[in-house]
Amino acid sequence: MNRDGGGYRPAGQRPPGPPSGAPSSGPPPYLPPAQRRPPRSAGQRGGPADGRPRRTAILPPPGAERPRGAGHPPAWGHAAGQGYPPAQSYPPPGRGSGRSGPPRPPTARPTRPSRPPRWGRRLKVLVVLLAALLLGGGIYVDSQVTRVAALADYDGRPDSSGTNWLIVGSDSRADLTQQQEATLSTGNAAGQRTDTVMLLHTGSAGTTLVSLPRDSLLSIPGHGRNKLNSAYSFGGPKLLTRTVEQATGLRIDHYAEIGFDGFVNVVDAVGGVDMCIPEAMKDPKAGLNVKAGCQRLDGQTALGYVRTRATPRADLDRVQHQREFLSALMKQVASPWTVLNPFRLVGLVRAMPGALTVDSSDHLWNLVGLALAMHRLSGGSGVTTTVPIGGFSTVNGSSVLRWDNTRAKQLFGALEKDQQVPKSALG
Repeated sequence: MNRDGGGYRPAGQRPPGPPSGAPSSGPPPYLPPAQRRPPRSAGQRGGPADGRPRRTAILPPPGAERPRGAGHPPAWGHAAGQGYPPAQSYPPPGRGSGRSGPPRPPTARPTRPSRPPRWGRRLKVLVVLLAALLLGGGIYVDSQVTRVAALADYDGRPDSSGTNWLIVGSDSRADLTQQQEATLSTGNAAGQRTDTVMLLHTGSAGTTLVSLPRDSLLSIPGHGRNKLNSAYSFGGPKLLTRTVEQATGLRIDHYAEIGFDGFVNVVDAVGGVDMCIPEAMKDPKAGLNVKAGCQRLDGQTALGYVRTRATPRADLDRVQHQREFLSALMKQVASPWTVLNPFRLVGLVRAMPGALTVDSSDHLWNLVGLALAMHRLSGGSGVTTTVPIGGFSTVNGSSVLRWDNTRAKQLFGALEKDQQVPKSALG
């Protein structure tokens, strides 16, 4: 029964509306059961389709408390004198009909475990890409580098142990424009000579780098006695190689030459080279103006540094600067900061073909061996020296440098047998 005003009425009945003309406000009057409207039948508006009366919620009496106990609490039952029928009982939530026992806990959907990041696979892909880049760049450099027949083939050519490189810095201006000559302060001298001549020996006794001053007075095959750099202008790399072989008794196995423009491009491609300058140096002829202290030299400044002779010992200081800078440059080329940096590596690969000239039998792997040998020298593993000097003199109005033949024979004799150079033979 539903409570309506001050009494109760059966479920499904409602009191009639107020009589005509009566006010619409206030609670409806109480009607006896006989005057109440019967429940709607099937098919009437709002009723169920099977004709059953609409179910009406059964509310507990005012002030009643819901009993609590073990298991499912009992449904509200009929209490004597309260005037409402007992409510139906339903199975507790979570139980199906005909099943007993405590409610089943909710089952969580299985979730797929997150995959850990596959750093190993990513590292392998990176290594493969880097190897492909290095291989592709190496093939490109090897195919584009300039080659000349630099090794002379003549009767009585000397034979020696170990491996010997002849490293040459050319002063040719043939590939420079007028603007580049002015910018690099190279001048416009005609012809082609050598600003730098160095002999690099590698073998079981270690690595030795020997500077051969360009003003050294030597016998040049077919041209008498003259300065060493004149051999290059007379007969190019082949005559220069033969002159060095006859003067030292060493067989030259590899040849590498770099020009002014190529030198600047390589230095700039690796981001410059760090050098510690003991004293401030200024030479307008070489375009050099640097302060004392450790600093990074760009290509233009580095070229002036290795060319200047505006120092107390002139050409002897110059060859020392060349050895020091070449070692630092090769260290920078072989460093991980260059090899693993794609911008520097690509720039170096683009600069190398136009910068280097090698013998027709030399390839990229030979240049890699040269770079590693120079890298060892920059780390203090090896010997760097100048051929022993006996004095200076003047020939045909030009200043020349004479070797100390006794000590020079000791130096080159040790290298010929791939032995440790005695300290007394160092220049």
